[in-house]
Parts: sequence; C-alpha cells; structure tokens
Amino acid sequence: MNKKLKLENQLCFPIYAASRLITQMYAPHFKELDLTYPQYLVFLVLWEKAPQKVTEIANLLLLDTGTVTPLIKRMEQKGWVTRKRSKTDERAVEVHLTAEGRKLEEKFASIPDQLLCDVNCKKEELNSLRTQLNKFVVEMNKTLKGGLHE
Repeated sequence: MNKKLKLENQLCFPIYAASRLITQMYAPHFKELDLTYPQYLVFLVLWEKAPQKVTEIANLLLLDTGTVTPLIKRMEQKGWVTRKRSKTDERAVEVHLTAEGRKLEEKFASIPDQLLCDVNCKKEELNSLRTQLNKFVVEMNKTLKGGLHE
C-alpha cells in the first residue's frame, strides 16, 4: 500500500473529524433552541456586525447564497433576524438582528470557553491551531478561486 494513502497520513481526515466532533460538542447547547451549527455561524457574523447583506454573510462563511438563504429564512421564522431590501441596492437583501437574536449573543458568550475546558489542550495551543487553520483556509480558498484545480 502507498503510505501517502494511509488514513493516518492524511491532512483532510483530522480536519474533517475535528469539525464533526466540534459540531457534536455544540449540539446540546443548540438543541433547546432548535438551532443548527450553520445558523450559529450566521449569528457569529451578525453579532460582529449587523446588518449584513446575504452575499456578505455567504462570502464570510465560504458558502453560496443558495445555502445561506434557507438558513436565514428559518432564523427569520423564529424571530431572530429580519430581511430587508437594501436602500442603496434593491437587488441586495440585508439581514438584521432582532432583539431576540441579540439576546442569544449573551446566552452563547460563555459556550466556547466551556467547550475548551472539556478538551485537554492548552488555550495557547488552540489559539495557534486556529491561526494556522485560518491561514490554511485562506490559501486553499485562493487556490480554488484561482481555478488551479477546476
């Protein structure tokens, strides 16, 4: 067997596994609100800066608008956000947080630290890992947008 093809030698597998495990760790916190992890990511974008255009949210999350729009519609049905046509560009839709959506920010503020306590890693190690992964994501995104592997 080619050693390059062994599971333990793959970069993609530990990233995939870590992503699934992180999502599982968040799941109990989301369950009571019937919130999904992708909706939580939309909240993170909006808690940082709202309103945001749907296209801006999609770009920040590296998703297409066809994926983000249904998430936002469900969030709107729950009273967490509202969608409004942009005053400067009627083709664009802006997403605004409601008071209820803002309240959730307080509820979730302590969860990342709680989850870190459950993992046997030092905060500095996790910060370093996040920095490296962010750089890796930027480089992969550049490569894919550059059409090198289409």
